[in-house]
Amino acid sequence: MNVVCLQIFVTESSRHHGKLTYEWLLDKAQSLSIAGGSAFQSIAGFGRHGRHDANFFELAGELPVVVQFFGEAAMADALLQAIADEGLKLVYAKLPADFGVTG
Repeated sequence: MNVVCLQIFVTESSRHHGKLTYEWLLDKAQSLSIAGGSAFQSIAGFGRHGRHDANFFELAGELPVVVQFFGEAAMADALLQAIADEGLKLVYAKLPADFGVTG
């Protein structure tokens, strides 16, 4: 099976159709029968816009959220196409993945 990890990066307060973008992504993935997804909030990091830290009050609402899915490459492509069809321009990473259960 061709399994990938799809990560989509948004800011915590960004919205699409009145919903937080990370919630919209989770709902869209569920409507496409993707088995599961999670959203993770950043606590610190840096990027092209400089350093960010959850302790800085002035950054409230602007910290990155990573929305992550594991599944077949075709699933990731379908979700990316749905995002493009909505006119959203979001940064993503699609990485090969192996997963299993320990023990």
